[in-house]
Amino acid sequence: MSALPTRVGLACWLLVLAISPLGRCEPPSGGPGAGREILRIRVVNDASAPISVSRDHGATWTQVGRVMAYTTRVNARAYTAAKWIPAGQVAATAVNAIHISAGYNAEEDRGVVFSLLPREFLAAHPGYTSFLSPDSSIYTDIPAGTGIFGGGDAPFVGSPVEVLRDDVLSPVGAGYQPARGDVLIIRVLEPAPYPVSVEFENRPGGEVALRYPDGSRRLIGWVIHPVGGIGRFLGSLYAGIGRIRANHAGVVDISTSPIGNLGAFQIIPVAHALSPEMSSAWHMSQWLIVGPARGDEPLWGSITPLFYQHLRPQYRPGNLSAPDWRRDLLSRFLVEVDLGAGWRPMPALRLSPDPRVPLPQSAHAALREVRRIRVLFPLAERK
Repeated sequence: MSALPTRVGLACWLLVLAISPLGRCEPPSGGPGAGREILRIRVVNDASAPISVSRDHGATWTQVGRVMAYTTRVNARAYTAAKWIPAGQVAATAVNAIHISAGYNAEEDRGVVFSLLPREFLAAHPGYTSFLSPDSSIYTDIPAGTGIFGGGDAPFVGSPVEVLRDDVLSPVGAGYQPARGDVLIIRVLEPAPYPVSVEFENRPGGEVALRYPDGSRRLIGWVIHPVGGIGRFLGSLYAGIGRIRANHAGVVDISTSPIGNLGAFQIIPVAHALSPEMSSAWHMSQWLIVGPARGDEPLWGSITPLFYQHLRPQYRPGNLSAPDWRRDLLSRFLVEVDLGAGWRPMPALRLSPDPRVPLPQSAHAALREVRRIRVLFPLAERK
C-alpha cells in the first residue's frame, strides 16, 4: 500500500475539522470493560491510609504504599486531551502522575480530573510545566517511576475506576467529587489480541503498523510530521532511556535520558496537534504527529492502540541474578530505533535541566537520522 502524501492527508483532516469542530470526542474504541484483568489498584482516600495491589481479582492484596494527603476536590480545567476520556476511567498514566476522569466541562471545553501523585510532589515544584493540579490530588509516599507510577503496577489509559462509599461500589461517574474515606479501585485490563510491537516509519507519509505474536502485521496509521529532535519534558526525570514516560488520550511520551536527567520526544495524534495548546508542534522537532489509516477516525484522539488501553509506563529494574529475572525483562515496554543498520537501543540523549538555558541546536537534530521507531510490548503477563 502506498503512503498517503502528507499534504493531501492533512488537507483531508482539516476539511473534516472544518465540518465538525474539534471538541469532545465520542467514547474511545474498546470500552472500559474490554480485556483480561491483570491487576487491581486500591487507594483509600484518607491520610496514612493504605495503597494496595491485587493480582488475583481482589482475593488478596499487597500494600505498596500509603496516602500522605487526601483530596476532596476535582480540577474542572484539565489538560486538553482529558476531555476525550469518559468519566470513570484513567485519563493519563505516567511515571509522575495518574489522572482520573470525573467528566467533561462543556463551558470550558475541558476534561474534569483528579489525580494521584508520587512522593516527590509533596514539595512545591516551581516552574513545573507538565499538568499539575495541587488541590485536586491524592499525594502518596510511592516514589515516581515505581509501583503504580510505572514500576510494574501502572494502569492503562481507559482502566475503569470504581468507588466504594458507604459499602456501595459504583463507577466513578460524571460529577463525582472525592470524599475523605472513599475507596478507589482501578481495574487494569489488558486488551486482546495484544500486539508485540508498534512501528513508525519516521518520514512524512510513513506507515504506522502493529505486529502480533502470530507474525501478522496491521497498518493503523500514517506519520504526518516526523520527529527530528528532543525536548525538555520534565517528567523524563523519572524515566530511563527508551522508556515510556507517559500515555494519555493525546500523547505517548518517550524518554531519551537516564533517570535524573531531562530529554524526551512525544508522539501525538493530529487531533491534539490541531488544538491551540499544541499548535507549536507543527513547527518544532520534538513531536511525531500521526493520523489514522481509516477515514472514519479522522482525528485519532483517544483511539486504540496508541492513545487508549495499550501502552503504559512499565519498568521493573530487577537484575539477572534475581529468581524472576525473566519476568522482569519481559514485562517492560522498550523503545528502539533504526538509524539505517537495523534495530538498536534508544541512544542516550539529555539536556540541561535549567529552563533558562536555550535548547542547543543539537537538540533539534538529535533524532534526525532515525529512520524507524519501534515500541516493544511486554510479554510476561501473557497466558
